Amino acid sequence: MSASANGVLHLTGRTIGPGHPVYIVAEISANHHQHFSQAAALLKAAKEAGADAVKLQTYTPDTLTLRCDRDYFRITGNTLWDGRTLHELYSEAYMPWSWQPRLKAIAEDLGLDFFSTAFDPSAVDFLEELGVPVHKVASFEIVDIPLIQKMARTGKPLIISTGMATLAEITEAVQAARQAGATQIALLKCTSAYPAPPEEMHLRTIPHLSATFGLPVGLSDHTLGIAVPAAAVALGACLVEKHLTLSRSHPGPDSAFSLEPHEFKTMVEAIRTVERALGEVHYGAGEHEAKSLAFRRSLFVIQDLKAGETFTAEHVRSIRPGYGLHPRYLYDVIGCRARHDIERGTPLTWQMIDPQKET
Repeated sequence: MSASANGVLHLTGRTIGPGHPVYIVAEISANHHQHFSQAAALLKAAKEAGADAVKLQTYTPDTLTLRCDRDYFRITGNTLWDGRTLHELYSEAYMPWSWQPRLKAIAEDLGLDFFSTAFDPSAVDFLEELGVPVHKVASFEIVDIPLIQKMARTGKPLIISTGMATLAEITEAVQAARQAGATQIALLKCTSAYPAPPEEMHLRTIPHLSATFGLPVGLSDHTLGIAVPAAAVALGACLVEKHLTLSRSHPGPDSAFSLEPHEFKTMVEAIRTVERALGEVHYGAGEHEAKSLAFRRSLFVIQDLKAGETFTAEHVRSIRPGYGLHPRYLYDVIGCRARHDIERGTPLTWQMIDPQKET
């Protein structure tokens, strides 16, 4: 059975899947703003914020689209980039390929995993020469079956984003990857809107994807804030990818829906808290609850009794703390006689009670 069929993915000595620490990826995307120094600073910020990995995007404007002013190539639809052509947008957003070997060295020195999204076959070849440990399929490329097959044939693990994809399209992509030799695949629930409104995230899809494909499932998140990634982890996400920027005040294609370093760190802390809180199926008092058992209710004598006197509701009550008989015995005690004098405020025990009730 393949590793992915077991619901886990093995990457650089880490296991990604249910029951293992959430793998947190800082997406650099266009937030380098065409400055190598900013790209390097983002890697350091990712490490300080607690990310496990950094991810780039490997393309050129000409590998993604055409330089063309026809309406087909102009962005519309009330997006952040309306009015621009695709070529213009990607010319601003792309990262020079010559930076990527240097950034990989910086990331590895920091102890971060380093990989990238390839958007065409030449990018896959480049990243293979670079020695990335995993390949990423972007949501928009999930329909590019030949590209997925090329990635799968490398033998590397695949992470596939599923924004906009139907269940049939996801099935086709996963089957194509497996048939081409992929044995380790993870899926990312994604909503391809920038920013994505929370009400369109449909996080309940995460456990459904996991059950349907038997694969580790995570989240590629474009919402504002950190609530959605934390909620996704509670629903079983084992990988979280989120855009990181040095500052949203720096204008750029992705700035508006990216987290600043202190926010990213808060997200990581929230995810780690959720991980700890999920725990396991458990009933009864936990280690730190045990001392609170004493403050449960129990049966206490609330009025002085003399030996031989009958217990009535005036003498016995269920109150806190929990040192007396269990409250379930209240009506067994009522009508019995006291064996000896009992002072008000005494926890009731069987030794104080003559079991023979008054007739």
